[in-house]
Amino acid sequence: MYGTASAGHAWAMLELSGGWGQSAFLDSPAIIDRELGRAICRRIEAARMRVTAIRRPGRRPETPRWRWFIAYCDEGQEALYHGEVDGPRDYLDIALDGSDGERVAGPLVTVCAHGKHDQCCAVRGRSAAADIAAEYPELVWECSHLGGDRFAATMLVLPEGLCYGRVDSTDSAGLVRLYLDGRLDHRYLRGRTSLPHAVQAAQHFARDALGDNRIDALSPLSVEHRPDGIHVVLAAEPGPVEVVMVEQMSEPLLSMCRASVPGPVRTYVLVSVTSS
Repeated sequence: MYGTASAGHAWAMLELSGGWGQSAFLDSPAIIDRELGRAICRRIEAARMRVTAIRRPGRRPETPRWRWFIAYCDEGQEALYHGEVDGPRDYLDIALDGSDGERVAGPLVTVCAHGKHDQCCAVRGRSAAADIAAEYPELVWECSHLGGDRFAATMLVLPEGLCYGRVDSTDSAGLVRLYLDGRLDHRYLRGRTSLPHAVQAAQHFARDALGDNRIDALSPLSVEHRPDGIHVVLAAEPGPVEVVMVEQMSEPLLSMCRASVPGPVRTYVLVSVTSS
């Protein structure tokens, strides 16, 4: 799974409580008008932000609420803002720097449960979200498509943008517990969404070699593409670590539950991990 987190330096997570269609913002007429949903997405995407629908796990409330989160994920500049508006049309007017809301410590834990996009996300994602909600009900939300459906259940933790996969196959609440202690489990971490895929993969290999599971460890210092591979230098103690990898294409595989045509995907193969 390493090196597969979808790109996202900033995220707008908007509450749409109810059943989502193939596209949460375009195909959910009982919740939001299609043209309004399109206008909201265009505005946020024009600001180079990812937009995702969220809802609380469990039974849907009779009276909908319209809560929002805005997260910035770049290392050293992480920030999470929260607010609430009166209706979905007000999502067109919220300040995308988060200033209309309150800065909160987080985390915001979202698990993809977008069944109309891919059935695996509904089955595995809802189960994982329910397990987390049993221990951390105020932190967790179900969310629409995150990417990487073949890794369902997928989870995103903001503001750091930590993207996990197959969280239903482990103690999903335990991953949140680790986060609150400033740590992570790299076996299920796909990567950090604000980092290039090669850096995500290099951090995985370095964590595996060094046993360092701190969230704020192994920051990238440089990335070079050379004839012998991709050289990524990461900050470490007592000195930097260089990870060398080669990029390869996998054997054809199915990218999601409903996929019928297999295709290759990019992978990273470790060459070496060396300390300075």
